[in-house]
Amino acid sequence: MEDDRTDCGPSCACGAPQRSQFVQIGRADAAPAASPANAARHVMEQVAVPAGEFTMGDSSGDRNPGDGESPLHRVTLQAFTIDATTVTNDDFARFVADTGYRTEAETFGFSAVFHLAVRAPASDVMGQAAGTPWWLGVRGADWAHPGGSGSTLDGLGDHPVVHVSWNDAQAYCAWAGRRLPTEAEWEYAARGGVDGAKYPWGDDDVDAGGWRANIWQGDFPRTNTLEDGYLTTAPARAFDRNGYGLWQPVGNVWEWCADWFSPRTYTEEPVTDPRGPERGGARVLRGGSYLCHISYCNRYRNSARSQNTPDSSMGNAGFRTVAA
Repeated sequence: MEDDRTDCGPSCACGAPQRSQFVQIGRADAAPAASPANAARHVMEQVAVPAGEFTMGDSSGDRNPGDGESPLHRVTLQAFTIDATTVTNDDFARFVADTGYRTEAETFGFSAVFHLAVRAPASDVMGQAAGTPWWLGVRGADWAHPGGSGSTLDGLGDHPVVHVSWNDAQAYCAWAGRRLPTEAEWEYAARGGVDGAKYPWGDDDVDAGGWRANIWQGDFPRTNTLEDGYLTTAPARAFDRNGYGLWQPVGNVWEWCADWFSPRTYTEEPVTDPRGPERGGARVLRGGSYLCHISYCNRYRNSARSQNTPDSSMGNAGFRTVAA
């Protein structure tokens, strides 16, 4: 693949808009604090990530201006366990059935849907996001109706849950006795023991010898040739595991991390178990999504960073958790 991309801006989750770009019509309740005593509720396969150190940041020169992928620096982490996959629709449905939780998309009454994925009457479409017209605010779009009111989760139980905000992910973690990974933990786990590589599998292009991740193929945002088989999400266990056993840490859906975002987070000094800034206006997203393409958004890399406000939800973002 030739790298002929254009920069998509410092705060682009494949162009995912902030909720404030659409009309807000409500407010979600705050999530309770996580309790490890609830961990038995979380039945997802776990991956043990050993303690160690790695070089965090972009070593290939593919960084996007403003994302703060540099300077390269050594990070030391304690051992931890992490979900082998992102939380799926079936997993999230168990949480909702047990608690009656309503996501922020449900409370606000809308979420952001990619224009080719809309399954709703025209009257439900609120309009385009400024600067990213392929994102539409759609009334009735939520985790159980990913394309809008005309869609369901039929056949999507093993796909990543989407249309969940950072706050929604925190609520799930509280119920499950889990927490979101720090972005240092996320990057270390995504690398799968291959330090300094661009992707979890190494430096080969994503389409070398067959597709290795769910990203966009074709002319973004108009035509997806579906060479990897998917217009939107793929099953959480599609493609191959990385060296630590994680499925799809890059591509498919962006993954919320615990940290506040800052383009100035990184330091040249070695650090141990970093937790990010103490405050901020947006939370970190990692891994890229099915909308990433080399011509537009090359953030399906181990070191790529993005951000969005904690109350924002969209059809290409989910999460995975680590043991609290």
